[in-house]
Amino acid sequence: MENTTLPVFDIAGKEIDSVKLDAHLFDGTVNEDVIYQAIVAYRANQRKGFAATKTRGEVSGGGKKPWKQKGTGRARHGSTRSPIWRHGGVVFGPHQRDYSFVLPAKIKNLALKSSLNSKLKENNIIVLDALKLENQKTKAAAAVLTALKIDTKNKRKQKVLILLDKIDKKLRLVLRNIDLLNISVASDTNAYEVLNSRKLVVTKDGLSALTKRFKK
Repeated sequence: MENTTLPVFDIAGKEIDSVKLDAHLFDGTVNEDVIYQAIVAYRANQRKGFAATKTRGEVSGGGKKPWKQKGTGRARHGSTRSPIWRHGGVVFGPHQRDYSFVLPAKIKNLALKSSLNSKLKENNIIVLDALKLENQKTKAAAAVLTALKIDTKNKRKQKVLILLDKIDKKLRLVLRNIDLLNISVASDTNAYEVLNSRKLVVTKDGLSALTKRFKK
């Protein structure tokens, strides 16, 4: 596949340059099977297996036999913590467990590559020269998104992911107040983050870091 060229915009939304995408990374491949595996693995690793119930052996009390074995006319019982008793243990209830599993690195990389190519085919990748704000205010950051024709008020359509080569503390504080905006380091992003956003905004340095990641 030939190198695809994308325009590069400044924070005012003006096209100031163009960049050729690496053909090894952006080759048009969209493998839905590995994307599915990566999404399942990511969601499983985020899952907290804290749900738990107590068996009859874990419920406190119940050490004394409720009544004698014979002669009462009632059914025999050995403990008040039997599952058929009120306040008794649970027979087949959930227990704490770890749902996470390790996905091979090749599959994770291919899933990320496929997700990026999917965004490219949808024309949902915007290359930004650099995200440097003179006024470190959320309003200034929102103005950049508006200049790039991204409507962050439309909650159903415009979920945005910004990929940078590095994130400083001030910039994170500025961007965190914008609804439906996620920020991540390009060298650490994953397929779930990319696919979970409608628009992908990546800086030139972030794009370089992303390309280097696949050349290791």
